[in-house]
Amino acid sequence: MDNANYKIARTLRCKNANVPGTLGKLTTTIGRVGVDIGNVTTVHLGQHYTVRDVEVLLDSEKHLKHLIDEVSKIKEVIVLEVRDEVLDLHKNGKIKMVSTVPITSVDVLRRVYTPGVAEVCNLILDRPSNKDTYTSIAYSVAIVTDGTAILGLGNIGPLAGMPVMEGKAALLQQLVGISGIPILLDTTDPDKIVETVKCIAPTFGGIHLEDIASPRCFLIQDRLENELNIPVMHDDQQGTAVVVLAALINACKLTNRTLQEAKIGNIGLGAAGLSIGKFLLRYTGNPTLGVAKTEATVRRHVEQGGIPSSFDEIMKTADIVIATSGVKGLIQPGMVKKGQIIFALSNPYPEIAPELARASGAALAVDGRTVNNLLGYPGIWRGALDALANKLTYEIYKAAALAIAGATTEGELIPNPLDPKAHLAVTHGVARAAMNSGVAQRPLDDDYFENTNIKVPPWV
Repeated sequence: MDNANYKIARTLRCKNANVPGTLGKLTTTIGRVGVDIGNVTTVHLGQHYTVRDVEVLLDSEKHLKHLIDEVSKIKEVIVLEVRDEVLDLHKNGKIKMVSTVPITSVDVLRRVYTPGVAEVCNLILDRPSNKDTYTSIAYSVAIVTDGTAILGLGNIGPLAGMPVMEGKAALLQQLVGISGIPILLDTTDPDKIVETVKCIAPTFGGIHLEDIASPRCFLIQDRLENELNIPVMHDDQQGTAVVVLAALINACKLTNRTLQEAKIGNIGLGAAGLSIGKFLLRYTGNPTLGVAKTEATVRRHVEQGGIPSSFDEIMKTADIVIATSGVKGLIQPGMVKKGQIIFALSNPYPEIAPELARASGAALAVDGRTVNNLLGYPGIWRGALDALANKLTYEIYKAAALAIAGATTEGELIPNPLDPKAHLAVTHGVARAAMNSGVAQRPLDDDYFENTNIKVPPWV
């Protein structure tokens, strides 16, 4: 499998003698070693030398050592430093709690804290729903993980999963103005997880389950949905399924076919694959073919209306292949059927590189970097919390998928995940669906849906 697009990034700070051709020697050497060059930034321009930061994309640390050895042979170049920009960015974490009220005087202190805060406590005591107006609860979401299914890394534990939870929280705040609070659970026992989440639930307007392995994740979510009166979503299930459905709607448009008439195969039936199959059955009315490692997993697929299949049958007969197996390079180029749509979604390494699939005859091929949950969960949460929804329904998720598909620029598969208009479209679609589904506890008027700023609640 060609993994050219799946690299580690490092930055070389190089001191180059101001001799004609020095930069050319440096870039030529980097290219000869098989390393891609990213950004080149001039840090210092002096009379005798120039200092530049050169971003390089490599296969491994061993590849980096080989590059340094070769660059060090250039007499006009000195490597001053090698930096890992990713690690630098993560130092001290990516999130923090801040006050929304500057406490700059005793008068403000008395209103924010004592004695003024007692009045607000009594208001909530008399009418608990006042918490949604006078506290941060309505716009806070617990991001809960036990660390058993972190990215494609697997069961690495909750502590090692914290950078992912921080990333989710940072994006929720930036994109839709919601406070995401990471909750790391040092247990994998479903009963303990459910009880713990129930105990902390009063703090939050919603529960965002993240990177909890199947099959436990199904039981945990079902119980929490039944036992709490706030919305619960497992991003690996519903978040993935929403964005996949949106991308498939547009993929069929781009390739002049009808999703309802396509034969679809799911390779991998874990949290993501099973939910994708369930959503597609609801949306198209047609079951998907499914294959997985264990009989129990396939049985769950069948219980939800899917059809058991085999890897070979799916690759040979399916018009659309959706792979969430977690197996790098599972799909070989010779297996690709001409004209297939292939979604190889395992991260960080897909079942087949998209460019390799297209070169092998696929009409359209993408990976998990393109079809990413980031397009779904921020707007889903903002719309649900704006409407004070007490649960998330299929109709809400469907509305989110249609909003994503509709917010896509003509000729593209899905929107840019940082496009605020896309997240606003999802927010409004979800809020409207919550009202139509009867799960909204806050009525929203026309002014809300005409509002184009999702950073602050429109009634504030």
